[in-house]
Amino acid sequence: MADVSGPTSFEFGLEPTTDPAWFLVDRRCDPLRQSSRETRFAISNGFLGVRGSQALNPGAGTGIQPHTYVAGLFDTSSAEGSLPGLVHVADWLQVRILLRGCSLAHHADELSLHRLTLDMRRGAFLTECGQPNAPPLGVRLRTLRLVSLHQRALGLQMVELEIEDPEIEVEFEASFEGLSTGLVSERLEQDLAVWRTERSGKRLAIAASSSLQMDGQELTPEAKGPFRWVWNWTSKRGQIACFQRIVAIRRSDRADLDPGPEARGTLEYARHLGWRDVLSNHEAAWARRWRDSDVEIEGDADAQQALRFAIYQLNSAANPDDEHVSIGARGLTGDDYRGHVFWDTEIFLLPFYSLTWPEAARTLLMYRFFTLDAARKKAARMGWRGALYAWESADTGDETTPEQVIGPDRKVIEVWSGRQEQHISADVAYAVWQYWQASGDVGFFLAAGAEILLETGRFWASRAQPEADGYCHIRGVIGPDEYHENIDDNAFTNVMARWNIRQALDVVALLRARWPERWSQLASHLGLSDMEMTEWRTTADTIATGLNPETGIFEQFAGFFSLEDINLADYAGRSVPMDVVLGRERTQRSQVVKQADVVALLCLLPEEFHGQSAGDNFHYYESRCGHGSSLSRSMHGLTAARLGYCDMALQFFQQTAAIDLADTHVAIAGGVHIASQGGIWLMAVFGFAGLSLLTDGIAINPQLPKAWLSLCFRVQWRGQCLKIKLEQANGLVECWLEAGEPISLVVRGQRHELHVSRPLHLVTRPAAKPDQGLESKNAS
Repeated sequence: MADVSGPTSFEFGLEPTTDPAWFLVDRRCDPLRQSSRETRFAISNGFLGVRGSQALNPGAGTGIQPHTYVAGLFDTSSAEGSLPGLVHVADWLQVRILLRGCSLAHHADELSLHRLTLDMRRGAFLTECGQPNAPPLGVRLRTLRLVSLHQRALGLQMVELEIEDPEIEVEFEASFEGLSTGLVSERLEQDLAVWRTERSGKRLAIAASSSLQMDGQELTPEAKGPFRWVWNWTSKRGQIACFQRIVAIRRSDRADLDPGPEARGTLEYARHLGWRDVLSNHEAAWARRWRDSDVEIEGDADAQQALRFAIYQLNSAANPDDEHVSIGARGLTGDDYRGHVFWDTEIFLLPFYSLTWPEAARTLLMYRFFTLDAARKKAARMGWRGALYAWESADTGDETTPEQVIGPDRKVIEVWSGRQEQHISADVAYAVWQYWQASGDVGFFLAAGAEILLETGRFWASRAQPEADGYCHIRGVIGPDEYHENIDDNAFTNVMARWNIRQALDVVALLRARWPERWSQLASHLGLSDMEMTEWRTTADTIATGLNPETGIFEQFAGFFSLEDINLADYAGRSVPMDVVLGRERTQRSQVVKQADVVALLCLLPEEFHGQSAGDNFHYYESRCGHGSSLSRSMHGLTAARLGYCDMALQFFQQTAAIDLADTHVAIAGGVHIASQGGIWLMAVFGFAGLSLLTDGIAINPQLPKAWLSLCFRVQWRGQCLKIKLEQANGLVECWLEAGEPISLVVRGQRHELHVSRPLHLVTRPAAKPDQGLESKNAS
């Protein structure tokens, strides 16, 4: 785990915070871990993302260049078959310091003090370092950087330089790096640059200002150039040089719209405020987000820090002001997957936003609405009706999954996900319905949500084909378990498809009853008829699900039970995924599962499992899961917690947290695993707190780990804010309705009405926990 020994003291006007759970601290300066460190200390606001590069000479000796990302700034290279990806923009953080003509380097062997701090409470990255040896001077350097949560176009950099020895000639240079990388330059001035993408028709503008003060007096730069400022002075003992740089970055999705004036106007606004107010507004915005989304744990410091890191990442990743972007699999923290959007957003992230930040949830779903035409075109190309969303999506919603990749053995591997991993349409529909259930957002439902549900339901009704056995089958797909390709009747896909069709039919009934005029418009626009509705109902009633009525076990896909059964306990301690251990061919012929599949169905549609079948399905598939995906353990942890296997659930919680907080996962250099961070919140709130959404309220069924003395969190339900606190002792449940009309709250199966003026205090008896000592045999 990251260092949690507590914060250091910085200037820059930050109020001191002593709780170590709000901080990540790293004192090491290992060049071999620089890329993973840059991921862990990245900052973002949903529009801008900046990796946590070191303060000086960020790429020196490593071959790594610091990256800034702009959400939605996708382009495709001129290479044949290339796919769109996020474009790196110019690095605006470059600082070079010369003392007596020698560069103040930033290498581990030259530092007496080195500390990186991610202040999660305020969304700021700070560094502190000292260098007494080369040159032989007493030097102390402090830096701060942030991208504003209040005004997302703004970035702020602060540097404090203190030199103990007097009479030292100092040169301080601030510049940009990569002004001509990845984009075509249109205009380059002292404080403003405008670029365009080569092929996607987008434009970008950056405006910047820099200043340096000594003893409260601003120094005039002695040299200037495009985005370059140089100051020279002779130091005095105890004198502190204070540098500040503000950048304003604007994106335009229209080739004929110049974002330069908007960038310059935003910069002038920030300069008028001054850096202190920019910082203060940013802190206030973060305070509001933490007020609505924090989760507090007593009794487990590591779990508390893991949750804070997860919530920090989730709050950093969304931008409720831009309905044309979504959240990629690594957010804005790294290059993996080229910024592409997967089912991760709808299944692992949307619950957090729907219940703590509905404005962000709505925006993310509007992205799916604006890409609905691309989903319709994909379905039509493949011979079906309705909307089939891209497995990997960028800005337009077109399919961006590569068709081939190079495997570990350097052989070319065909990638079928873009054609066969079709459950994405049901996943989007699930998120739409969950948001509608949680928010009651009529405007969204009528303008966008209903159409998404109808068109995804229509897709599944055309995709599931009737056959001679009397059932409708969905053949040639990939479920969440990507080890098995081109399979038939994947249980997760088919049951989610049935749910999607039935929800679409419920939408029809709801529109006819409450908004008949809107139903007439949609029916005409989409060409929906009563005959088609009847076909949908028949299809839903006859989809093959793989459920064995005698055992209650779902067969993951047709023929799964006849595959080789491999005991994963024999491979405990492995350091590579099971498909590498066994080889792709043997893995495909085995019951080894890459990630939660039937278990994912348990998470999303628990009502499909009755009585003992939930536990039976969980145990059968948990023992066969190799967890070859970072998404897997959180699904297992959520389900284990709901079933009362709290020790096992906590183990999955800890392993999920370790993916990004520890250096045990080889893929962190490519960015934070944002779905895993969403999964951590899900395990706490939907798992250990047992929260579920009802048609008329909220239910909780707490199952806290033994070490957790209490769990406290807030959720929003249809404009009403609830605070819920669960205590281990006596099963105490306390609930406050902080705003809104009375709400129905079900606690361990008992219904209560919660009022603003009457908090709920219950001493309950938790359900018997089936096996607190149960551990995963396969969670290595």
